[in-house]
Amino acid sequence: MKKLKLIILCGFVLGTISSCTKNFQETNTNPNRTIVGMIQASNMFEPILYNSANQWLERTWYYNNELIQFTAHTGGITRREHLYFLEESRDWAGFWNHYATYGKNVDHMHELAVEEGDKSLEAIALTFKVLFFSNMTDMFGSVPYEEAFSGRKLGGTLTPKFNSQKEIYQFMFADLEAANTIYATNPTLQKPSMDGMYGGNMALWRKFNNSLYLRLLCRVSGRTEMNVGTKMTEILGNSTKYPIFTSNSDNATVKFSGVDPYLSNFGTTTESGFTSSGRKLTTQLIKMTVYTDQNGSQSYVDPRLPIIGKKNPTVAVNPFNIWIGTKSGCTDQERGTVDVGTSWLNYLVFCRKDAPATYMDYAEVKFIFAEAALKGFISGGTAAAKTYYEAGVRASMEKWSAQGAYCVPPVSITTANVDTYLASPLGSWDLATNKAEFLGNQKYLALFWVGMEAYHEYRRTGYPVLTIGAGTVYNDNILPTRFGYPNTTMSTNAENAKAALLDMGGANDMKTPVWWSKQAIK
Repeated sequence: MKKLKLIILCGFVLGTISSCTKNFQETNTNPNRTIVGMIQASNMFEPILYNSANQWLERTWYYNNELIQFTAHTGGITRREHLYFLEESRDWAGFWNHYATYGKNVDHMHELAVEEGDKSLEAIALTFKVLFFSNMTDMFGSVPYEEAFSGRKLGGTLTPKFNSQKEIYQFMFADLEAANTIYATNPTLQKPSMDGMYGGNMALWRKFNNSLYLRLLCRVSGRTEMNVGTKMTEILGNSTKYPIFTSNSDNATVKFSGVDPYLSNFGTTTESGFTSSGRKLTTQLIKMTVYTDQNGSQSYVDPRLPIIGKKNPTVAVNPFNIWIGTKSGCTDQERGTVDVGTSWLNYLVFCRKDAPATYMDYAEVKFIFAEAALKGFISGGTAAAKTYYEAGVRASMEKWSAQGAYCVPPVSITTANVDTYLASPLGSWDLATNKAEFLGNQKYLALFWVGMEAYHEYRRTGYPVLTIGAGTVYNDNILPTRFGYPNTTMSTNAENAKAALLDMGGANDMKTPVWWSKQAIK
């Protein structure tokens, strides 16, 4: 542990890792500035893995959950993401520098791994590069990729050109193919104890790489020129060449031991600070996870809800002991009443020192195939889509059941519970009239607490149909379609940034749709 602390401290001084604090200190760092020190690729791997996972959790909590109406901080005005109040200096710059810093770090790790002949970290660096850059381009649209971070190399530039999203996705697909080819040689990770996700199992890293490939193919599936069906069919039909997730044991989940410095992000957070004082579950989430019968009674509840959430136990405000959600995007006038009796996130599940962080899980793969079958990208049609969908639900329920052990009293989700859900008005495929919307809604639920994925998917599919509150005036009642480039980028790389905005057809704001989004395609 002392060694890890020294590595992290040295890495910070050298500008090789990003700070991981609740104040988003990387907002004030310059991702283009790199001081190369005496460091090996293996010494960069562990800090990147753990620190980026904690930042993943932080952004899930602050941004994804609020924008996409899993939660809403309606108890005060210190955080107003659910109102679309997002500042350039904190929010736009925070995301930009976060992804750019980690992109820079893995680029450096890749360079060192190639120099050292470390094939395992060469492949991991490529997988990580795509993970971070896919989120960066999905948040901002056009960003540097081809020339990114070349400034520290001979002949490079400090003002890299911005690639279009189509170009970036093509580059990322090429990098994932390259990584898969390296993984196929069965390289050995020299220090498996430093791998808090797969323990040095490179076969699992390969599955993650190719499952991430599926995620990105799905993301651009609305663009016919990308011809994603052909590649999805190839991946699905050739598990030897393209192994992918086949169970929850394959999930890309960073596991924290709970012993300093291997602490999960919210491990030392108080319950009040985490949720109950201001951040509550929304009406949107409650209506999708609680079935209210014709008598107005909450007669059935999604088995995952009592694990991820907690009813307000105060009899005075919740005398009927029911699930109540708050109003996302409420006005200042509404704020005093929308929180009465509302439910919140389950502190015991999320605020453990050893609580995990997930980049991607098996359930998502099954939902990708369900949509692909429904739309004809892969074979099987509606019947196959139903089978994939039900497998995705079972995987999601299984994953959350494991976390239910930390509830008081413990909550488990049995096979019978899942069967009941799949036959219920909430989860029945056969009862759904609009299969595409049904899948979008169910994938939304399965993506809970997985980075910014639900936000990305909403912009791609338009599901679930959200009710935009009257208080979201900060972006003219429009759910942000992208984040704007920070001022530093606009001033230090003005020519290329302005050209990117012109190519995207909009201003540097949160109303220009990204290339793969439903809004841009229709």
